[in-house]
Amino acid sequence: MASSPLDQGATSPATPTPSGGELHPRRAITIEELSFTSAMSLLEAYFQHDPAVGPRTMPYVTKFITRTLEKTHSLREVRETLSQSVDVWMWLGKDFVAALPSLETRSIGSRMNPDNGMTPQESTALITKNYVSLKEDLSILIKLMHIARNLLVVSEPEVPQDLCTATQFDNMLFLTIGLCVNVTSKAYDGDILEESARHRLTEITELYKKLLVTCLQQAHNWIAKNDRNKMHFWIRTLYDDDAMEPPEGADFRSDIARTEIQHWFERNSRFCDKARQLLIEYERTARENPKDAPGPLTPHCSDMAWNWDPENHKIRADPADDDSKITPLWKEDEPDKFEQDRLYGRVSREIDLWWLKARDPNYEDWVVPMPTVEFAQQRTENSKANLVNRYAESYREDTAASVHSVHSNDYASHPGHSNEEENRDSQHYSQDYNDDLIEDEDVDDDESYGEGPMSGLLTEVPNILDPKQIEALHMIVKSCILDNAGLALSRAGENLQKTRCRMFLALECGRSLLREILVFIAVWEKNEQTLIFQLTTQIVEAIHHSALIPYAWSSLRIPKDIISPAQTVLLRLVNNMFRARNNDPPPPDSKEHLRDVKLLQYLFIQFRSRIVPECAALMHLQAQIRSDAASAVEFPVDSWDMERAKDGLQQFLELLTTVNELPETRAYLIEWEAAYELLVLLKGLEEGVPKKPLVDMARPSPPRPPQHPSDDYDADNIPPPPPPPPPMQDFAYQFPWAGIKAQILHLLAGLLQPPPGRSSPGNPKVQAQIIRHNGIINLLACCAYDDHNRYARERVQVCLKWLMDGSDAAQNFLHELSAMSPPPNLRPQPGPDGQAPTTTMRIDGVGGEVKVQLKAPATNATTTGSSSSGDSVPKPGSASAALLNAAARSAGVPLPSLAASTSGSGSGGQINTSNTLAPIQSSTTAAAGKGGGDSVRSRSDELLRDIITLADEAARLAITGGHVHGQLHHRADEDETEDDDFM
Repeated sequence: MASSPLDQGATSPATPTPSGGELHPRRAITIEELSFTSAMSLLEAYFQHDPAVGPRTMPYVTKFITRTLEKTHSLREVRETLSQSVDVWMWLGKDFVAALPSLETRSIGSRMNPDNGMTPQESTALITKNYVSLKEDLSILIKLMHIARNLLVVSEPEVPQDLCTATQFDNMLFLTIGLCVNVTSKAYDGDILEESARHRLTEITELYKKLLVTCLQQAHNWIAKNDRNKMHFWIRTLYDDDAMEPPEGADFRSDIARTEIQHWFERNSRFCDKARQLLIEYERTARENPKDAPGPLTPHCSDMAWNWDPENHKIRADPADDDSKITPLWKEDEPDKFEQDRLYGRVSREIDLWWLKARDPNYEDWVVPMPTVEFAQQRTENSKANLVNRYAESYREDTAASVHSVHSNDYASHPGHSNEEENRDSQHYSQDYNDDLIEDEDVDDDESYGEGPMSGLLTEVPNILDPKQIEALHMIVKSCILDNAGLALSRAGENLQKTRCRMFLALECGRSLLREILVFIAVWEKNEQTLIFQLTTQIVEAIHHSALIPYAWSSLRIPKDIISPAQTVLLRLVNNMFRARNNDPPPPDSKEHLRDVKLLQYLFIQFRSRIVPECAALMHLQAQIRSDAASAVEFPVDSWDMERAKDGLQQFLELLTTVNELPETRAYLIEWEAAYELLVLLKGLEEGVPKKPLVDMARPSPPRPPQHPSDDYDADNIPPPPPPPPPMQDFAYQFPWAGIKAQILHLLAGLLQPPPGRSSPGNPKVQAQIIRHNGIINLLACCAYDDHNRYARERVQVCLKWLMDGSDAAQNFLHELSAMSPPPNLRPQPGPDGQAPTTTMRIDGVGGEVKVQLKAPATNATTTGSSSSGDSVPKPGSASAALLNAAARSAGVPLPSLAASTSGSGSGGQINTSNTLAPIQSSTTAAAGKGGGDSVRSRSDELLRDIITLADEAARLAITGGHVHGQLHHRADEDETEDDDFM
């Protein structure tokens, strides 16, 4: 490069500014700037081969660039000097302009023929062929991008940010990101390569990933605290020429919005004063002494070029000294679009109108009510019918009904309508739901999961980088949309962070990127303590501040799934957000609390109207297959689908558990009768999933291989074959839903607990809901041991404690249960030979039958209520022992397990009555037996006896079989005819 007086530290005379002032004299060029710019000029010639740069020169170029990188890392003065040099930014841009076409040609073919794209195999061969040159060039470009990143970390970052924009280096940044994504996202097949070729391919791919990470870090520094650059980055990454269609379900004209955003750029195109002075001085030097500058500033964008060339470009920016507030005014009859947008003052009216339609309908007022329990019952029945018959021929007919989103369906009704209208709306809702199920069958699996090329510059990045590399992407998204406290509003009173958040979801590329960011957490199994999880939680928090989580939930739906993986992660993040609220809850009358409650209401509508009905339908079909009422071939989903449904249901229950911790939000769950959904799931699990024993005696252990003597061992012999592989995974219809029942019981216990500050009685509203929906039998059935839901019986104990405490209805139910059940016969007859009889027994927690020998008691002890020897004996699989022991332990009374006799040696045997618990006598009889001294019992004693009575009578129900159970069914049907599904 030719030298000039500036190279020796000379300065140029002062130059007048457009405002009438004078510019500072041009600064002297430091040795770091001179050596760095000289190296970059040689690097441009190296990539362009004009002139050719020999192999002996390139080591010096690399040496100068490496030293500059080290100095920008450690020396603040060097960063400050280089960051304010227009020459440095110009050379950085020129080097990438020269390098990118060469890299692209040597990696994925020439971009001049986009229709003749290379296959992954051809690209692999091309990369391995150019391995040496690609490795050298990528290493240099990574260092250059590192330097560009470091130059933005200065005391006045707005100066290098503006210079980066004026010299078009931001365009090179986006092109580099695109090239890195194109190379690293190809599905290379490394198995067909030899070891050396595979190593070369992996090394080049990792270098491209490193360059991509550095580009993201540079982009993060470029947009930091700069609204114009944030908006520019958002436009470049979210707008895709191939994805300009308006989003489904919202009237959003993206082309109109883009024009309005461009007009906003023009009104906010003013650079900072120092950057303008540097640019004007550089432009003057480039015109007067072309050899002293890398080249003229190209007016690539007329809205910015006026900053350094005001004479040749029209100034449309707002005045710099005008900070007065304006009131947005929209004039429909204004012919000039720019003037119309200027009067409006905000970024885009099209975005504002879209947000008014897409936000939570309850944003300003309670417009959408909670669906009733009766509606949920009808929805569940529709789900069962559709699931069983969804593959029947009658459901394969073509339907012309359109697929409505869950978001629009759930908000179909409004308060204040009549009962007739409510029924009609419910039927319409159900019909839409049925149509969804039918039409979902025709949706191609690949299309529903978004496979294939995805739109947007950044959408593929989460599929390329690992958790450590991708942090910059999450920080960029957070920086663009998170509404931190203390951010200044625009002159029109607009929060630009919220506006960009709305753009994020209004555009297809933004929604695709959000989906990939959410799925990234599930794929890498990140926990709540990781930085990625915390950053994603803040992104969801920003979406929540704009009341757009309902819209995001609907856009993340996959038709073939009950709940998609992205929705599951979104629930997990919302749960983490609510858990943080529990540590410092907002006041009940605050805007934050009301916003959280409205989000909770929307999510519970999803839980009631879609999640629970469809999960219950799957459990119902599992129960039919289990009872041979349906064929396993009819089960419509596979194990992977069941696992996703279980993960989503689990996250919903986790969210409700978190919400249940605060009394203020727990009251909403009680008001919405959340106990109904929990009992529906509990009943479905009890019927559809068999309990897993702790020890399965029915499955004998595999025979052990014979042990050979040590002297027969020969080291030269072939080693024995490996053990057989574990059994195949259970079929989808045998899916156990492990852990769900325990979560439900824990949540029910929380709903039943007394109000804050009281230890008793239990919540009367929840007690009445459980009684009304016949939930006691479902609770009792959970007492038997189930290895899929460990400690379930302990949770049932807590539920029974709060359910019985203060509930007359529960006490009356127990008295009816006791009156209807006949006493069991626990006295076996002695064997014909006088020996102790043998029998097989079922024990709680042990699968299969256990053969035991019964020992006669030493004395003629009798058991109350066992005089009738003709009563029925326990059936296989009886839960009597579990029910009795669980209730007894909750009261602090240790009891042995009551095993159920299934078969004997012919005449039966004798059971030791010291190991059995006699039926509880009435309080009058007990008082009379004690002489009346303890006739008045404390409330705790009464509760203790009631729980023991409950378990005792439940055990008798299991022993006597279906006779009394049928009577209980009949009695419940008389009282609650609409709830016969629960008994």
